[in-house]
Amino acid sequence: MLRLSTLFLRTLRDDPADAEVPSHKLLVRAGYVRRVAPGMYSWLPLGLAVLANVERVVREEMNAIGSQEVHFPALIPREIFEASGRWSDYGDTLFRLADRREAQYLLAPTHEELFTLLVKGEYSSYKDYPLSLYQIQTKYRDEARPRAGILRGREFIMKDSYSFDLSDEGLAASYKAHRDAYERIFTRLGFDYRIVFAVSGAMGGSASEEFLAPAAAGEDTFVQCTNCDYAANTEAVEIAAPLPSDPADHPPQQVLDTPDTPTIDTLVAKLNSMDLGRVFTGADTLKNVVLRTKAPGAPKWELLVVGVPGDREVDLKRLGGQLEPVEVEQAGPEDLATEPRIVKGYIGPQILADLKIRYLVDPLVVEGSAWVTGANEAGRHAAFVVRGRDFVPDGEIGAVEIRDGDRCARCGSPLEIARGIELGHVFQLGTKYAETFGLTALGQDGKPVIVTMGSYGVGVTRAVAALAEQTHDEKGLCWPRAVAPADVHIVATGKDDAVFEAAATLAVGLEARGVRVMYDDRRGVSPGVKFKDAELLGVPTIVIVGKNLADGVVELRDRRTDERTDVPVDGAADVIAAAIRGS
Repeated sequence: MLRLSTLFLRTLRDDPADAEVPSHKLLVRAGYVRRVAPGMYSWLPLGLAVLANVERVVREEMNAIGSQEVHFPALIPREIFEASGRWSDYGDTLFRLADRREAQYLLAPTHEELFTLLVKGEYSSYKDYPLSLYQIQTKYRDEARPRAGILRGREFIMKDSYSFDLSDEGLAASYKAHRDAYERIFTRLGFDYRIVFAVSGAMGGSASEEFLAPAAAGEDTFVQCTNCDYAANTEAVEIAAPLPSDPADHPPQQVLDTPDTPTIDTLVAKLNSMDLGRVFTGADTLKNVVLRTKAPGAPKWELLVVGVPGDREVDLKRLGGQLEPVEVEQAGPEDLATEPRIVKGYIGPQILADLKIRYLVDPLVVEGSAWVTGANEAGRHAAFVVRGRDFVPDGEIGAVEIRDGDRCARCGSPLEIARGIELGHVFQLGTKYAETFGLTALGQDGKPVIVTMGSYGVGVTRAVAALAEQTHDEKGLCWPRAVAPADVHIVATGKDDAVFEAAATLAVGLEARGVRVMYDDRRGVSPGVKFKDAELLGVPTIVIVGKNLADGVVELRDRRTDERTDVPVDGAADVIAAAIRGS
């Protein structure tokens, strides 16, 4: 039983000065966590109880699919991550340190390498597979801008699991088992969530999906179709593009004098003043954005030009997600100075192949489409520049910022943009790590088979904050019962000993019936303060034992709906326990 008279708890009436989002404000105010440093928090008894409940649900569902729990060190020798390439791939995100002998280590952001090496050291035959292992462990990432309390921290707890199979079919089965387990986990925890297509990024692999909790405070932007079930992270989204056409359908390229038109707006205004027989918009122009990229371990940056319709902006985050682990950023004047034939404001794709500069276009720039774009001369543009005739890109990449109303690539209906918090991510890694570390099994035919892997993560600490974001109200936290620190919060009000005796008897009776109880047995604290604390702390069922005890009843209150019912004190434990079991 949690007795507030002795519980290590101090609630606050004011929001912390550094808090930006509701979960951060309320978890601190309600005494669940306390800040130690940016992105680092201590967990107090109530917060730890919620965290343990999340872990319990995760463990139960992982165990149910036959996954077995292990535990790795957070401190990993540098050479292990160097072997996988991620010592450099992770860049500044890694916490790196040296011991007293100057041997170098890192604090693990994830554990693919150690899982792979563990299985390699223990298993050698096809008879040992399939296998699934998981751990719930603290991770470390040197976030440049930790924010939103425990939503984006530098130290956090994750469940990461890995499947090991001998065929693609086996991997697909393991992937589905984990995906189904995740649906059960997030449903049991009480989330409203979406499953969206995602990019694998630095993790590598093929199939990749995220589980997102829609929330205004979410850092992930995703899109969902207004008609079909398609949903995707904006880094992985595909939008409908026009149909390709025959490049020969267009007139020859025509160079135009367009002085003082370094922007799309000035170019469109100039075009519409030239009596070219039609009205132009930004969507008729091809904007070529110069970026720079750097592969892990590469000695220098390289130029990359991305072509998008002129009425669209380039989404660097979307590009970065698809290019990981390669870094990408806007090119500066010093980068442009390395290639004087690039004329700022008048760049066209016609010469990029000769300059040996990589050129990618958004899929909206379809084969056979004609554009007005730079002529690679100051003050001049070219019309009827056709993809497939006048330029051939090196490839396509989703580059434009997604808009509300963009069309679904599956059904053509409008897409809508939403924000969400990433709860979990599932990957089909394939053989990337098995090949790196030589993880093979002797097959039935006596020949070695490369093991294929899946990787599956759940943000455990983040789930606590995400639930707070989705379920709070203006009064405080409103925990789903599965994660709440107690099932019922008994509030004894007034000064009469009979009230406290009745409340204590009820608390003991409920505990005997398997109900988790929080009991506000503080004396000398006003009913108003007790009620505000009960609303702030967010236990789903509140029982008030007070002035109505004289009439032989206690008040049963639903924290979320505020529905109130008088319950006879005689038999109250049975009635309340039954109500909780039925909720």
